[in-house]
Amino acid sequence: MVGTENLKRIVDQICRDKGIDRALLIDAIEEAVRSAVRKKYGGRRDIEVQFSEDLGEIEVFQYRTVVEEVFDEETEISLEDARRLDPDVEVDDDLGEKLDSVADLGRIAAQSAKQVIIHRMRDAERDVIYDMYRDREGTIVNGIVQRFERGDMIVNLGRTDAVLPRDNQIPKRSYKQGDRIRAYLQEVRRDAREGKHRDSQLILSRTCNEFLIKLFEMEVPEIAEGIVKIMGASREPGFRAKIAVSSIESDVDPVGACVGLKGSRVQNVVQELQGERIDIVPWSPDPVKYVYNALAPAEVSMVIVDDEKKCLLVVVPDDQLSLAIGRQGQNVRLASRLLGWRIDVKSESRYANAETTGYRELLTVEGIDEGLADRLFGAGITSVEQVAETDVEKLAVAARIDVDQATALQLMAAQVQPGQDRQVEPTTDEGAGTEDTVI
Repeated sequence: MVGTENLKRIVDQICRDKGIDRALLIDAIEEAVRSAVRKKYGGRRDIEVQFSEDLGEIEVFQYRTVVEEVFDEETEISLEDARRLDPDVEVDDDLGEKLDSVADLGRIAAQSAKQVIIHRMRDAERDVIYDMYRDREGTIVNGIVQRFERGDMIVNLGRTDAVLPRDNQIPKRSYKQGDRIRAYLQEVRRDAREGKHRDSQLILSRTCNEFLIKLFEMEVPEIAEGIVKIMGASREPGFRAKIAVSSIESDVDPVGACVGLKGSRVQNVVQELQGERIDIVPWSPDPVKYVYNALAPAEVSMVIVDDEKKCLLVVVPDDQLSLAIGRQGQNVRLASRLLGWRIDVKSESRYANAETTGYRELLTVEGIDEGLADRLFGAGITSVEQVAETDVEKLAVAARIDVDQATALQLMAAQVQPGQDRQVEPTTDEGAGTEDTVI
């Protein structure tokens, strides 16, 4: 065991540095010494351990019953030996005897005491960290990159470390040890051993929508004051994001407030997110107007609403189609998440084609989707009968498929009866994949 002459000073220093309650630490030390004493002397002895504030040391007492004749030295003491310690003692009294060799408990017992103290201190530290940060959950914290473990970033917040998991890091930015970083405190756990990332009670994120919202709250006074409200947000971290804003005062432009003078406010957020492009759109309770705003800068010709399925069919001019869809469907995908509606984007020409009988009949042929139907229509093949009767090589050229596929297509077309209907899943021009739905 460690010498006790400086124990009081050490206890005070640990409590001050770690923020641990002094009574808890003293209780942990007493329990550790009690465990060590039992390791050395056995578990049958009646041992009492207490910390002496006056002496600044741990005192260990062994209690035994005073008897005329000793049969068990661990629990009994003879009257003769007892009166050497206390002249007034009588038979059947319980006599406490201070053990002088507390510091000489042996290596195994000392190791056991050390483990008990470490365990209790870790529990106490977890409680301190939880109490310190539980009210800060859902806020932005600042820290310094400490190290990396299997792709996860360990961030020092001052009193403790937090983990920024690899999945919560913006992919376009790399940090190195010692860099300053801001992140959203996503979760504060009482017990770090629960769930993933068992070594940390504090889980950070830079990819969640809430991080984007909190950054705007910090940059835009009107949001902090409650004049402008962020009604929704959607992100593809590091690439593009959309936020919807509204104002409770008619003379305050919510978009302009978020953009700031010469774009200063939004640029501060963009820099923090490593160049993530941010679209700020006016919010509207009307889904038609909302989707017009959300798909900007693309122009929208018409919107058909299906309230039951929460689906919007958006028709755009042919030259606006790629702009509305965005790169790899990014623009319409973010708009869909922002609204919480499924969005199906079609060009005006495809929508016009879909209104004709011949186009709808083409879609009844197994293997013909809207993209293939568009190509056939463009080549002048406007009915199922024409598909079945056109020269197979011409059909292959018109549909941009090989001859074998064209032959199979003619066989399928020959089996379709006029007026037959087949359920066709809605798609978007150019296969942009806008059927992502966020509820």
